[in-house]
Amino acid sequence: MPWPTRRRWSCFATCRSWPTSRGYRRDRDLPAVRGAQRTGPRVAPSDGFAGTFAAAFAGEPATPTPDNLAIITPRRMQSPMYFSRHYQPVHDRYLALWLLACAVVIYGMILLGGVTRLTESGLSMVEWRPIMGIVPPLGDAAWQEVFAKYRQFPEYQKINRGMSLDEFKVIFMYEYLHRVLGRLIGLLFALPLLYFAIRGLIRPGLMPRLLLLFVLGGCQGLLGWYMVQSGLVDRPSVSQYRLTAHLGLAVALYGAIVWQVLRLWSPPAGAGPAPVAAEATLARWSLPLLALIYLMILSGGLVAGTDAGFSYPTWPRMGPGLIPPGLYQTSPSWLAAFEDVTTIQFNHRMFAYALLLLVGGFALRLFLVARGSVLKVAALGLLAALLLQVSLGIGTLLSRVAVPVAAAHQGGAILLLTAMLVTAFLLRRHAAAPAMAAPAGETAAA
Repeated sequence: MPWPTRRRWSCFATCRSWPTSRGYRRDRDLPAVRGAQRTGPRVAPSDGFAGTFAAAFAGEPATPTPDNLAIITPRRMQSPMYFSRHYQPVHDRYLALWLLACAVVIYGMILLGGVTRLTESGLSMVEWRPIMGIVPPLGDAAWQEVFAKYRQFPEYQKINRGMSLDEFKVIFMYEYLHRVLGRLIGLLFALPLLYFAIRGLIRPGLMPRLLLLFVLGGCQGLLGWYMVQSGLVDRPSVSQYRLTAHLGLAVALYGAIVWQVLRLWSPPAGAGPAPVAAEATLARWSLPLLALIYLMILSGGLVAGTDAGFSYPTWPRMGPGLIPPGLYQTSPSWLAAFEDVTTIQFNHRMFAYALLLLVGGFALRLFLVARGSVLKVAALGLLAALLLQVSLGIGTLLSRVAVPVAAAHQGGAILLLTAMLVTAFLLRRHAAAPAMAAPAGETAAA
């Protein structure tokens, strides 16, 4: 029995619209298919969608080649604009809030990592299980099994011999929470990213950067285990080089995410008064100072990795004077900057003094010459973060590296980096803003 006319037209319209709904151009692909039906397989199977579809009608097998993989992955998904097909400027705020949440959790992760190092808990978990490691030991038998594995490694045999199971549980939980938080950060980044990508709400050109951040986050987890492995050998202490690399990558990820939050949250600067020469000069100096703060954090990683903070728990002197004896006495001498505890602490102090002068002078100069109130507030915030960090560093020395003070010192370093990031972003955006044209009357008077 023939279908009703409306039903036949509905099916015909559906068939005609099918390639377009999948992301294919109907005006280009379907004529090639119809031509192949009339004249035979004149289009090679390797000629993408049209060629493979024509070959199928002609009875030829569709050989999978890199060109005809568009059948499996529609062209719109292959296009860089696929993840931005529904993008509106208001979506930048949603992405900024998501990335801000990631940055806050990473900040907490850096603090917890510092506490894990200060309590010497990092070697309590001697296995790395990316999936099942999220489940803690359940029951006495499971705890005894984990404790038995820990007793086989040098940290227990050379430092913690005689440790009880209850004492082991304390250091185990620090390292366990550190690893679980790392996995949660991965989910917190990956799941919203997948949602925004599928919905097509990501700003054009932003998707490659987000994917790079995700890949670097995975590398951070691998680097963490690589660091732990260095302490599961003869020397029951992790390598200061691997620890500094682990810290440096975490701080770099944090800084990149914060910078992206600022770019998404802040609208482009409109026309305004042209920046004065001093503001333009400060804008050029902002990124070098940011790099100097980052190097200071890496120097702190060397201090933590070698326990150099315990060598001279005094301030302002180091031993009999401001300059301690025995600097750069290794062979070769440059190696002392990475392995000699006296030289490492001395260099860290010199970094602090240099930052106090350079960043402090930068903040004061910005406060005096800035025209906008936002830049003045940023300058004051930067100066406050700098003074707080210097005070916490001195307190860490005088308290003989007390865990709360030393953890606050590490958190203060990230806070100082954040203040410098915000200041550099605002300065550079202000310097790049188009100058507002002067009124005609003022021009004539001039």
